[in-house]
Amino acid sequence: MARRARSDMIEETRGKLITAAREAFGRLGYAETSMDDLTAAAGLTRGALYHHFGDKKGLLRAVVSTMDAEMDERLNAASATLDLWAGFVRRCRLYLETALEPDIQRIVLKDAPTFLGPDYLETSRRACHTSLTARLAAMMADGVVREGDAETLAHMINGALVDAALWIAEATDPAPRLAKAIGNLDLLLSGLKAPGQS
Repeated sequence: MARRARSDMIEETRGKLITAAREAFGRLGYAETSMDDLTAAAGLTRGALYHHFGDKKGLLRAVVSTMDAEMDERLNAASATLDLWAGFVRRCRLYLETALEPDIQRIVLKDAPTFLGPDYLETSRRACHTSLTARLAAMMADGVVREGDAETLAHMINGALVDAALWIAEATDPAPRLAKAIGNLDLLLSGLKAPGQS
């Protein structure tokens, strides 16, 4: 029987811890999750958590990073078959819609900013700004949106979307807030359209 590669075993262990943590953080919240219960659910020890992630906060970073990557895949898939403008609007709407998902609400929108602080927020923002800047620049080059500074607009649009997502997530009943946000998104974005663009 062939021995498994060490790298495969490391990835499997990391994956088990991330999966167990995501479930626990989503259900209980970061602060209420016991490291002993979390590692037991993964069939591992506290030592494995410390070895792979340093501490509980390092594990939260890994969970959020995994969720961010999944969200990027979803946003890309949702807009892949649409034209530039329709794809951009669909991405913005879908981002707001994810604020209704309980694990995103609790882990990404509430616990990550609280427990990971400004470093996490800056890293996350930078990735979003880079993606938005590229999309806006492409739409400007194609004459879909008005000429402007793509990077500045990316900061402004991302700020509006993140603030709206937080506003949606903090509500006892978030669905009406999502409906209001979606209903006003076109109004917000319509000022970007170049004259003559439908």
